[in-house]
Amino acid sequence: MSESSLVLGPLLRYVDETSASIWVETRDRSRVTVRADDRTWSAVTFGVHGHHYALVEVDGLAPGSVQEYAVSIDDELVWPPADSPYPPSRIATLEPGKELRMAFGSCRTSVPHDSAGNRTHGVDAMRAYALHMAEDTDKWPDLVLFLGDQVYADETSDAMREFIAARRDIEQPPGEELQGYEEYAHLYELAWSDPANRWLLSTLPSAMIFDDHDIRDDWNTSAQWRQEMAATSWWHDRIVGGLASYWVYQHLGNLCPSERADDEIWTQVLAAFDGPDEPDLSDVLDAFAERADEQPDTYRWSHARDIATTRLIVVDSRAARLLTPEDRSILDPSEMAWLDGQLQGGFDHVLIGTSLPFLLSPGLHHFEAWSEALATGAWGDRWAKVGETLRKNVDLEHWAAFQEGFVEVATMVTEVADGKRGPAPGTVTFLSGDVHNSYVAEVFRSGGARILQAVCSPIRNPLPQAIRYMTGFSSKNIGGGIGSFLARRAKVPPSPISWRTIRGPWFDNNLATLETRGRCLWLRWETGVVDSGHDDPRLERVATVEIDA
Repeated sequence: MSESSLVLGPLLRYVDETSASIWVETRDRSRVTVRADDRTWSAVTFGVHGHHYALVEVDGLAPGSVQEYAVSIDDELVWPPADSPYPPSRIATLEPGKELRMAFGSCRTSVPHDSAGNRTHGVDAMRAYALHMAEDTDKWPDLVLFLGDQVYADETSDAMREFIAARRDIEQPPGEELQGYEEYAHLYELAWSDPANRWLLSTLPSAMIFDDHDIRDDWNTSAQWRQEMAATSWWHDRIVGGLASYWVYQHLGNLCPSERADDEIWTQVLAAFDGPDEPDLSDVLDAFAERADEQPDTYRWSHARDIATTRLIVVDSRAARLLTPEDRSILDPSEMAWLDGQLQGGFDHVLIGTSLPFLLSPGLHHFEAWSEALATGAWGDRWAKVGETLRKNVDLEHWAAFQEGFVEVATMVTEVADGKRGPAPGTVTFLSGDVHNSYVAEVFRSGGARILQAVCSPIRNPLPQAIRYMTGFSSKNIGGGIGSFLARRAKVPPSPISWRTIRGPWFDNNLATLETRGRCLWLRWETGVVDSGHDDPRLERVATVEIDA
């Protein structure tokens, strides 16, 4: 057996004070073993549509310890590669009481790291971050939070289109977009195979949540959008393949061991391990994915965890939407109740990861609120059609375009910040991506915790120049005034909070890092810069923001 037995990974996923989860995709049915600190942990693979995966649960580790690890498949060493130029992959468990250092960002396309790729998509900030980590081994983050669009199912690269064309007629729907699970599996392989990024993912714990391009642009924008997709010949395979592969490649590793043990799919995997054959989850996952799309309240993609004195809540703002015109919310009642229970005081910081920014620039927020009112008939049936067209064609489908949910969450967050849900934290901060520009916004307040929005987007997928100008305009006072005027004319109720952009926007490919310092926050955004070779970028700081409690 050779190194090719390892198709993808290892990915270091959930890590706490005493345990770690390591995910791999293998070429064949096999036993995967992780060795660290003269101990071994093993798992056998499970199958999905001809692919083979294992999740090895490494437990009994010492808090605050660092162990280098290696991976074997059927007793043959496959990781680290013999010729790796990077430091050994390692498991660093959390140290009780230690301040949190966390990277975050969203929106990363997978194109070559050459002159052509850098010219069209910019330097990959994640890759630049990885190369910097390889040189500076003392100040690594505790984890990285990917806030959506890790893969693009609807905007495919040359390599992905070549794979699609080799297996079906690319002139037939869905054309150059992804069709089902097999194509998703190849897309993840393209996204996570670059040696530097692969090494980063093997040594930096990660948490993830999807956004629209993981499935399709404008996913769940409105009831009419869903009806249009359901009427196509290809949507069923797309959504089933997308959600099934998301569970395997992204969601499974988000869960702590106890949550995983209770997960309805993972329990079936564990039960099947008792038999003589490799468990095959193909039919189980397909049925699950179909149900999760049609009945989103039957499964939760959101997840949360406490790290020292910080609570991190990662919210699904895509799959769990209410879309009926008379009852629209970005979170359904079950998801809203879960978030309500998570939003508590008693921490130094409450971080809310949501792929879509909760606080857009005020001008864009009011414009989206106006578009929702328009689409639901505030100016009559003719304008309702205009509103529906606008929100689908101009991507007006953020929290602001779901005013019911926005107001409900704004009220919850304000209660946390005011100390009505336990001792007030120093900050309540939304961490988001999606919009392909980065900024920091803050809610106007005279006391209590500071309420902030920090956005890091894209990691690699810059906006065209013309849209940058429009984005910058919407963040200015004049843009805010126009949006506010339109919202008032459509009788949108006043927002329970007011805010302003305090830094930004900036448009570089970025990966951001957040550090807690007592009840204060320190954030920086960094980009990749090429001095000579296109595949050897250096990391350069774009902005630093310090938030005092």
